[in-house]
Amino acid sequence: MSVDTGTAGPAAGRASVLAVDAGNSKTDVAVIGADGSVLGTARGGGFQPPVVGIEAAVDALAVAVAEAARAAGLPARDLVGHVSACLANADLPVEERELAAAVQARGWGRTTDVRNDTFAILRAGLPSGAEPRGVAVVCGAGINCVGLLPDGRTARFPAIGRISGDWGGGSGLAEEALWFAARAEDGRGEPTELVRTLPGHFGLGSMYELIEALHLGHLPYARRHELTPVLFATSAAGDAVARSVVDRLAEEVVALATVALGKLGLLDEEAPVLLGGSVLAARHPQLDDRIAELLAARAPKAVIAVVTAPPVLGAALLGLDRVGADTAAHLRLGAYYA
Repeated sequence: MSVDTGTAGPAAGRASVLAVDAGNSKTDVAVIGADGSVLGTARGGGFQPPVVGIEAAVDALAVAVAEAARAAGLPARDLVGHVSACLANADLPVEERELAAAVQARGWGRTTDVRNDTFAILRAGLPSGAEPRGVAVVCGAGINCVGLLPDGRTARFPAIGRISGDWGGGSGLAEEALWFAARAEDGRGEPTELVRTLPGHFGLGSMYELIEALHLGHLPYARRHELTPVLFATSAAGDAVARSVVDRLAEEVVALATVALGKLGLLDEEAPVLLGGSVLAARHPQLDDRIAELLAARAPKAVIAVVTAPPVLGAALLGLDRVGADTAAHLRLGAYYA
């Protein structure tokens, strides 16, 4: 969602784009020159407007922006011509509009684009001089998918959890593993090594002990994400139940990708499908192989790649796209983050 408030200040002539990639756990900010050079960077904390409110969340962004501006030797206000912000929790157009207005009100740049942070993964995974065209599936704590064409058309999903039809992500995988293990231990489900490996990860002897520890808060809620690698390890060791969960994730990734490709008319032509986020970037062989197998059957011309570049690069490239920077600027920026 874009906001434009008129004439840029004098600093905009020296710095072209303010790139922001704000996730739930951390924020990266970069001030980019018109030639694609990186003038200043900073890192801040997580961006969680649903928890703290929009203004408080943008206050946290402002700290990192001010630090990046100081590193660039520029004032924080009227810093750039354009702000390209890819933000976690900007899942719906109404949220993008609200966040774009809040960011624009800080006076960092003349124009502001706010997008969901998955777009940063997508743009970062494309070659620096390439047109913005393709689909990205991100699986970290949650799961999301977006697609983009050079003419600005997009494909996206609400991606706000089970009420919007989502399944997967590290948190969802951990909960699924716990569900199967609990039922296996008490006899309601089929046998699985997860009854041993999940509690064993925390030094506990049974699923009952693990359930009790989680329920009573002896193990913090946040530590459940540690069980996702345990699930993959148990699957790799040959456990049928764990393997079924991993295979289901592959199905979900491919379903998201093929629907997005179809919405953009890319199913019948060569197009990148970029995989990002901690779960997909971990390169689990079973998951990788199953995704490749399914995608080859449903979108045979899709070209799979795993994104390893930092998402702030994607936010910056989207900004350079918006201001009409030349290919040399895109390549210079990409080389900095290579």
